[in-house]
Amino acid sequence: MKSRQNATNLDDRLVIAADDPSPALLGTADMVKIELAPLNIPFNRRLQTAAVLQWVFCFLFGAQCCFCVYVVIVLNGYWHVAALYALWLYLDWDTPQAGGRRSDWVRHWTVWKHFGDYFPIHLIKTCDLDPERNYLMAFHPHGILVAGAFGNFCTEYTGFQELYPGMTPYLHTLGIWFGFPFFREYLMSSGVVSCSKKSLTHVLSQKGGGNVSIIVIGGTAESLEARPGSLILEALNRKGFVKIALRCGAHLVPVFSFGENDLFNQLKNPKGSLIRTIQEGMRKTLGFSLPLFHARGVFQYSLGFMPFRQPIYTIVGEPIVVERNVSPSSAEVDRLHGCYLEALTKLFEQHKAEYRILEHQHLIFT
Repeated sequence: MKSRQNATNLDDRLVIAADDPSPALLGTADMVKIELAPLNIPFNRRLQTAAVLQWVFCFLFGAQCCFCVYVVIVLNGYWHVAALYALWLYLDWDTPQAGGRRSDWVRHWTVWKHFGDYFPIHLIKTCDLDPERNYLMAFHPHGILVAGAFGNFCTEYTGFQELYPGMTPYLHTLGIWFGFPFFREYLMSSGVVSCSKKSLTHVLSQKGGGNVSIIVIGGTAESLEARPGSLILEALNRKGFVKIALRCGAHLVPVFSFGENDLFNQLKNPKGSLIRTIQEGMRKTLGFSLPLFHARGVFQYSLGFMPFRQPIYTIVGEPIVVERNVSPSSAEVDRLHGCYLEALTKLFEQHKAEYRILEHQHLIFT
């Protein structure tokens, strides 16, 4: 895997020294070198940076901005517009749990091609999926902003439809995001739906097959461990997806995304530290907690919230056959969960050498 330096190896970078504004965040003692982006960057790379910039902004601030727009509409006297949308929101409330409302037009926006090319993102198939079956793909690792899952399953530029003809992907995320006006429409247009039990059951119970639910198993708890080189997966006690797969008879598919944790650095937050305690408290109270991350900027390569240009290789493994059982026992859930962890480990070990993971490095399940 190419390093960030190799991925952006431009001889005419301008390097200047500046006082470190936040040594605790950067992990430096006195100074930080600011590597400025040169002026002669190819136009296509600028487009890629712009595409990722808007995606990061939407991920971090899109919901809040949409809510502010709604408030502005109300405060400026357009109460009838706000009232109509509120009525629509009430009537449409369950749509994110009933398959959503995807738009092929949005999924084919050219901006997503530039987004995928920035890293770049690759989707790698290891075996066929039967379009007459439904599947539950368990995605690892979470990383910081789940770029690989979004690029592969919410856009049409990494080849999902060509690799898996007849299959429709649904990326599941926290239901809280669908409570924000306008933002919920944007999410659903790309194929994102709620990660509630009701939503998963709806997708995986569809007759005729051809549906794929994608769940990022580790969630925000795992994102707190996301940093370059990390192989820590929050998976030992995550068994709800296994129970749903059993109840729906959906085959389980392990997915590992090499490079996902290499996109951002994160402030050190070992368990027991004040930072980690606050983050865990937020996660338990609000249902999510944002890691304190940093990477590169738009016009310089030293500090910012733009991800590094690191390639992402998302490997889709072989399905684990699951027989439908509407009332699985705890022992049956545990048995299938154990089979799943074995399959995920096997997938990782088979491919790790291709992506420069050292032989002595293995997945750590917590």
